Amino acid sequence: MSGFVEKPEPIQVPGLVHLHTGKVRDLYQNEAGDLVMVASDRISAYDWVLPTEIPDKGRVLTQLSLWWFDQIADLIPNHVIGTDLPAAAPADWAGRTLVCKSLQMVPVEAVARGYLTGSGLLEYNESRTVCGLALPEGLVDGSELPAPIFTPATKAEVGEHDENVSYEEVARQVGADTAARLRQATLAVYARGRDIARDRGIILADTKFEFGFDGETLVLADEILTPDSSRFWPADQWQPGRAQPSYDKQFVRDWLTSPESGWDRRSEQPPPPLPQQVVDATRAKYIEAYERLTGTSWS
Repeated sequence: MSGFVEKPEPIQVPGLVHLHTGKVRDLYQNEAGDLVMVASDRISAYDWVLPTEIPDKGRVLTQLSLWWFDQIADLIPNHVIGTDLPAAAPADWAGRTLVCKSLQMVPVEAVARGYLTGSGLLEYNESRTVCGLALPEGLVDGSELPAPIFTPATKAEVGEHDENVSYEEVARQVGADTAARLRQATLAVYARGRDIARDRGIILADTKFEFGFDGETLVLADEILTPDSSRFWPADQWQPGRAQPSYDKQFVRDWLTSPESGWDRRSEQPPPPLPQQVVDATRAKYIEAYERLTGTSWS
């Protein structure tokens, strides 16, 4: 069992209807029928949403997503309508709120991998495949793949694992045409992001996207190319054959699995609060990723 250590009570705002509380985002609907998406400072690890927040994290994710949407605007439309705060919204929502189109979401995590690590590495070590795609012999943790691959997953509820599936399974679930469009869009956006990140000294190892339909138009939704949805590695420290330094919540994972935390991830007990030094180090990594990618100061 996992999920929220303590699920937060949704903030009630006049004129908005609360729809859902996710790991990071709270989703509302306004009177026009548009979605209002608010990125919190919550952080998750090992399928738990932790009791400690990372200051500014939700704003970093929102502002970085907006920057990326501009970079890939010629490739695919996105769901953002605007960033104005709804009337009566809390002041703390500033910078972390998006007003978005309501889409018919595709129930697939659209994952692109340019490097081998994580769950892809586990499958490769067993079968020399990832999501059923055959890969060459001799790859190790952190190896660059011969070409980026589309490795979809089924979307899971909070506290559950996404499950990697084959392209053929996605085609069965959503139809051959939608599956083909998902693959094409995912790999195109990944390639653009990879090239931009590379110019800034960062490797985009893999990333995941969510898509929905606005009528017949495929639209990119949720967040895009953030440290929560992607693996970013410093290019000057890349060394295949080991775990790579990264711009994400690795400080959190490392502390939770260290003797210092006193937590056994195999148990059903929720993880403990994070110490301040882990919070500060994690916040600094998120901000460093934002600044290196966008070329602008977070302040």
